[in-house]
Amino acid sequence: MNPKLRELNFGFFMAKIIGLTGGIGCGKTTVAKVFATLGIPVFNADVVAKELMQNDPILKHKLIEAFGEHVFAYGQLDRNYLAKIVFADINQLERLNALVHPITIQAAKAWAAKQNTPYVIKEAALVFESGSGEGLAGVIGVTAPLSLRMHRVMQRDNCTKQEVEKRMQNQISDTIKMKLCDWVIINDDQALVVPQVVALHEKLMQQFS
Repeated sequence: MNPKLRELNFGFFMAKIIGLTGGIGCGKTTVAKVFATLGIPVFNADVVAKELMQNDPILKHKLIEAFGEHVFAYGQLDRNYLAKIVFADINQLERLNALVHPITIQAAKAWAAKQNTPYVIKEAALVFESGSGEGLAGVIGVTAPLSLRMHRVMQRDNCTKQEVEKRMQNQISDTIKMKLCDWVIINDDQALVVPQVVALHEKLMQQFS
């Protein structure tokens, strides 16, 4: 395809964006890595959001206005400081999301327009909570038992059970989230993840090629 033609018509030729979501500790990143191994580009919305908060001058200014100058320490985003504020007050969390999610959504769309695969993966913890499901061709949910998810997060982040529970309170329940998804991957350390992803990949290639 002529690159100029693709650029002029990226809205028509743009790769389909498939959301990849799940509750904290479900293993989204593990599933995303399998898709990447299969040659499917992956956009990690949470990582990009952090990069934008650190580097986008307009967003940085808005964050300082909303949460005070201490949100940046020596020019670096103080994530622990910000986390203490937003995870203690749902209104503050919604305030943060209102600032960060729109710019991250636009970044994902711009990124997807540059890809040349039939579909791409957008990994995001809060697809439904943030309203970022708009424009997605479908959503994959990753699920795991609550006890296993908590164990994973406590080990990964070196935090307490109470801290994990507080973070989980800001996400909709796993049961509801999976019902909202178009496909579900089970990541419970019992069912094999790779065969599930490969089977879904083949379906998506057939659907969008």
